[in-house]
Amino acid sequence: MTTTVEQQGLEQPLPAGPPFILYLDGAEYDEEMRALAVWVGDLLLPVYGREVTSQQPWCPRWWEHLEAVARLHALWLAWQELTDPAAGASGPAVWHRDHLGPVLAELRSPGGPFAGCKAGAHRAKQPPGVEPYGATTP
Repeated sequence: MTTTVEQQGLEQPLPAGPPFILYLDGAEYDEEMRALAVWVGDLLLPVYGREVTSQQPWCPRWWEHLEAVARLHALWLAWQELTDPAAGASGPAVWHRDHLGPVLAELRSPGGPFAGCKAGAHRAKQPPGVEPYGATTP
């Protein structure tokens, strides 16, 4: 099924892309996670992984942080698109500027998803509490 959009009275097919990982479950999620883990372990970290410090944390069990999974998957999808020859000669530069820097800055910030994780000591970040919509306080 191709999704279309009307533009100046003409139907234009929207490019089909792989689904975002948070939309997957079961075997599809596991397969996508395995592929993402290969990319993170074999390309991203060997090339762009800087030293871990308290100001630049990293969790070796990054896949247990859903925010990290979402951000890394989005980064990987952008890498696939922008390093393809069809993206043109500036595609990789765009990926570095618009995607790699901002994602790593968020992931590795002192308040990011790896805050509290140390080498050999994973600690899940506690999300803020949420009250049900429409709840009233007495």
